[in-house]
Amino acid sequence: MSLLDEAAPEARAAPEPLRRNRDFLLLWSGAGLSALGLRASVVAYPLLMIFFGNSPTGAGVVGFAALLPQLVVQLPAGALIDRWDRRRLLVLCDLAGLLAMAGVTAMLLAGRLWLPVVAAAAFVDGTAGLCYRLAERAAISHVVHPSQLNSALGQNEARGQAAGLLGQPAGSGLFQFGRWLPFAFTAVTHLVALCTLLLIRRDLQGERTAPAASLRAEVGEGLRWVWGQRFMRVAVGLLAGSNLLFQILTLTFALVVKENHGSPFQIGMIGLVAGAGGIAGALAGSRAAGRASPRAVLAGALALWAVLMAPVAFVSHPYVLGALLGGMSFAGALMNVVAGVHQVRITPAALQGRVTSVFALLGSGMASAGALAGGVLLASFGTHRTALAIAAAMGLLALVSLVSPALRETAGDAGPSVPDMARSEEI
Repeated sequence: MSLLDEAAPEARAAPEPLRRNRDFLLLWSGAGLSALGLRASVVAYPLLMIFFGNSPTGAGVVGFAALLPQLVVQLPAGALIDRWDRRRLLVLCDLAGLLAMAGVTAMLLAGRLWLPVVAAAAFVDGTAGLCYRLAERAAISHVVHPSQLNSALGQNEARGQAAGLLGQPAGSGLFQFGRWLPFAFTAVTHLVALCTLLLIRRDLQGERTAPAASLRAEVGEGLRWVWGQRFMRVAVGLLAGSNLLFQILTLTFALVVKENHGSPFQIGMIGLVAGAGGIAGALAGSRAAGRASPRAVLAGALALWAVLMAPVAFVSHPYVLGALLGGMSFAGALMNVVAGVHQVRITPAALQGRVTSVFALLGSGMASAGALAGGVLLASFGTHRTALAIAAAMGLLALVSLVSPALRETAGDAGPSVPDMARSEEI
């Protein structure tokens, strides 16, 4: 049973504040620590291979291993999250990440560096982090009251933005004091997150009575459900396109700074400003989710991104670039919260993991394509034309969001609410 069903009407009318919701705080803090540790280790992998292993090729291999789970594990992971006990799966994720990072730490303390070990550890920890995020997203509605879902997902988005903001300096800073320290730090975050999970009292899923279908059939069920939702189908396509454009923009930012004799420190400062904008957008998103329709937020974000991308073709000052990216991050984080609330509210509890994995796969897949396309475009046309092209493409996506009949299906008519789904689902 989830919190959607278990409380009496008078209890549902006055839920305890999130700051006093013990299980939410435990889940929130554990997931935040796991995300922070994962980000620190991802930053440290190329540093380890280049500065200790003297192998740029090895850095590429390890980076590929860390990202590979996003492409090959995403869909089956979503099905397994809907099939297995989520609490046990979260525990297994932390244990897998802990053992992988402890292995790398022990190897480095012994003065060794074996590329296969580092690559395998990166793949295992990346897979564990991916499964952890999907399972936590699917479990959130079982530890908070339905009226607090907006705020809870907003805090989750802010936590993710903060982990990204702090993880990069944590990973690179620890590496300066000891090449093993970032991986030991990640192991410790997994250990603490594991302890928080063991203290959670509530179930993290509803009852499951029907026998499980084959994994392939369950993955197909999630894909069919997403395809059957006109609003979600078109919105996901637009967001996948925007992810591709943002990956090109990231490369464009770095090249603009380099062409104007900027430093890596300036690129880092741009990232800090962007992270701050993302945190502010996430905090604003919990209020926007209760006041604005998903269609309005999606169209507004796409339009704002197009407007803010165009000046990148004409400016080079790092602080101006940082302000532009900060505005984009604000809109992106706000939209992530609104889209997340909409998805959780209309998705049956039995499909939460699979539906989230479909969206994540599309996003990560398009980001990979964007990295490849960005390199080709920048080499062929330069930063000025590339920035104008991606701004125009983003403007086209915004126009589609305004005229598409499918996007008129908002949260009010796209499907039953979460409480209705929770009461009527048959698993």
